[in-house]
Amino acid sequence: MKNRVREMRVASGHSQDELGGALGVSRQTINSIENGRYLPSLPLAFALAHHFACAIEDLFTIEPEETG
Repeated sequence: MKNRVREMRVASGHSQDELGGALGVSRQTINSIENGRYLPSLPLAFALAHHFACAIEDLFTIEPEETG
């Protein structure tokens, strides 16, 4: 799964620590999501989308080889 969390975070001017604080998770969690080492829970994915005022589909996409 690909994500645009880093791109959206940088565009909004937040550090990983600031974003984590706003969402109630650690900087390490944000770092792991951005690097594709951790898939967020559904509530956290919704919180990220809400924070960036976008749809979850705008943040997370499934790559073609993962669908079948």
